[in-house]
Amino acid sequence: MNLLKTLNFKLLFFFLFSLSSFGQNNTIKKATILSAACPGLGQVYNKKYWKTPVILIGIGACIYSYKYSNNKFEMYKEAYILRNDDDDNTIDEYDGLYSNSNLITLQDYYRNNKDLSIVYGSILYILNIVDAYVDAHLLSYNINDNLSFYIRPEILDNSSLRSLISMKINF
Repeated sequence: MNLLKTLNFKLLFFFLFSLSSFGQNNTIKKATILSAACPGLGQVYNKKYWKTPVILIGIGACIYSYKYSNNKFEMYKEAYILRNDDDDNTIDEYDGLYSNSNLITLQDYYRNNKDLSIVYGSILYILNIVDAYVDAHLLSYNINDNLSFYIRPEILDNSSLRSLISMKINF
């Protein structure tokens, strides 16, 4: 778990540092930093309001899944510990329902779900930042109806005895 937190912090630091090292305008930086500080805030800044609930629901679902899986993991772990503590007075709530190997399997299952929730939440968080960055960049991109294609002949003076005829293409 500490490895994932360290990795997320390093990725976030590298991403924010790389943004500040390029010469972008303040709108792109501000949207990215807002989105990193609070998921969905960069999308609100970019006026893409519909994306904010999607991001918040996705991250919220990952948090809920983590908490649910962690609670189940702790319950099965405690049941396994109580069952194997060599004290006849302690009885776990799953006695007769699950065997020791079943309890270990359930612990592994919910531990994996807990870890996947962290990974999916981290991916959603990073995608949230990237989305704010790309949207802010595209807001400043010039899109107009003047999409033209010109082909015209041109004579190039070669300063020698002969001249060249060529074609020039402008987009």
